[in-house]
Amino acid sequence: GGSAKQPLDEAAITAFVSALPHVEAFSIAAEYSVRNPAHEHRARQLVEALTGKPVTISSDLAHALDAPRRALTATLNARIISRIVALISAVQYALEARGIDAPLKVVKGDGTLSSAAKIVRRPIETVLSGPAASVIGAKFLTGLTDFVVSDIGGTTTDVAVLEQGWPRLRAEGALVGGHRTLVRAIDMRTFALGGDSDVEIDDVSGKVMLLPNRIVPLSLLGSRHPDIIRTLTAMLADPDNLPYASRFALLPFAQHLPRQDILDEDMPVYARVSAAPVPLHKVIRSPRDARSLTRLAKLGFIQIAGVTPSDAAHVLDAQGQWSREAALLGVLAFSRWRRMASSKAGEAEARAFAAEVFDAVVQASGRALIETLTDAPVAKSDPYVKAVLSGTHLHKSLRVSIAPQAPIVAVGGPAPVFYPELGKRMQAEVVLPQFGDVANAVGAAAGVIKVQAIVEITSTGIGHYRIHASGAPVESFDATQALAQATASAIDEARAQAADLGAVAVDVSTRIERVDLPDTAGDKGLIAATVFAECWGSAA
Repeated sequence: GGSAKQPLDEAAITAFVSALPHVEAFSIAAEYSVRNPAHEHRARQLVEALTGKPVTISSDLAHALDAPRRALTATLNARIISRIVALISAVQYALEARGIDAPLKVVKGDGTLSSAAKIVRRPIETVLSGPAASVIGAKFLTGLTDFVVSDIGGTTTDVAVLEQGWPRLRAEGALVGGHRTLVRAIDMRTFALGGDSDVEIDDVSGKVMLLPNRIVPLSLLGSRHPDIIRTLTAMLADPDNLPYASRFALLPFAQHLPRQDILDEDMPVYARVSAAPVPLHKVIRSPRDARSLTRLAKLGFIQIAGVTPSDAAHVLDAQGQWSREAALLGVLAFSRWRRMASSKAGEAEARAFAAEVFDAVVQASGRALIETLTDAPVAKSDPYVKAVLSGTHLHKSLRVSIAPQAPIVAVGGPAPVFYPELGKRMQAEVVLPQFGDVANAVGAAAGVIKVQAIVEITSTGIGHYRIHASGAPVESFDATQALAQATASAIDEARAQAADLGAVAVDVSTRIERVDLPDTAGDKGLIAATVFAECWGSAA
């Protein structure tokens, strides 16, 4: 019920912490701290005084009684504090260097904003904040309140649903590093599908496949390194159909990782790669080299360039910001190598292959939407889904139609390329908002502050209640009075949190989930209740 059975053993805590080797952060979790967090708060004071290090307590992050998951959530939070501190410090330094005097807000995983000071203590709340910002940005750019949003980027497609103006949240908590936490986050599904997906050909069916790894589009590579045009032309003219035609290796465009972190067995392959693109057949000389290259690319020491959906879009003139010539030559070299096409193949073949890649992206995007809205996997062989996404809408003698009941808002750079066709095939309304390619940044700037306070009421018997707010439990002997007091406490706590974050024009709403004895009127049969108070407003 929240009463302390025995005093906190402060001497044991002091002895334990004093004997520890160097640590960067601490997490503290007590079994029933959501009923009474006094021991957690006192333990945090002791550890902070002894070490000066960040301390996470579980009752700050979640209100569920599930002690193991609360402890896990607190520990994961403690593990990433040092990284978020470094990030926020770097951003604050950049603001000061440019003479910008503005409060720093951070997007959380539920799409709302928090202050940098709060996030330093609770960085785990930023899990999935990137996709969440895109959802809020889509809402701001369209003015819609009910829609399904699909954010397609270079690597992934993120799909979520907005209902009555707010994103649907994941009831069971966000997944962090394979562990289910108690962190509030948008209910979003992520698919390995983007403009930079690696295109491959299935050896059995001969059909286009989109692999989950990201590579550099040849069109982008050609715009940065025009010399590859000559190399691609030579690849296309080679009568022996060089292995790895159209594929290159190069050092990352961004900052390079320390060479001392590379395994000795991978150094020969790494040494053959430079900032300028190197044809892959000059890097890989043995199966062992191929394994080294895969490992180096996975760890981010090098980049692979090859044919992607972005290149297909350039060939089809659906995209044009980079080098169409590099995309065209790369697609022809790839097709010739993988399908043993004629050496006289020209643009018509390239456009035909690019159309296959385009179709694969459209169908994969449609399956992502259907899987999200049905919360069930969709097999590529499903005849009904295939009938819709192929655009025929026919399976044998049956006409098939599958479409979301709300509009599809498509954002992200590749969205205008692929989603108009998807809308035609699904016979669905597709909205492509202006500035949708930067919906993520718009969402971060336009987000609102929203906080929630939870106060619980428990009872040891009819007529005796305990109100569990932020401090020690408060006794009450009247159910109606307990409900009123719990509601007032929840509203006060929510308002205080919102004010602390700098929210203005605050609105408040409350709801109560209660358990009553059957066949009782009014509050006489109250057994337990949970009061939720939410405050939201714009950032100051």
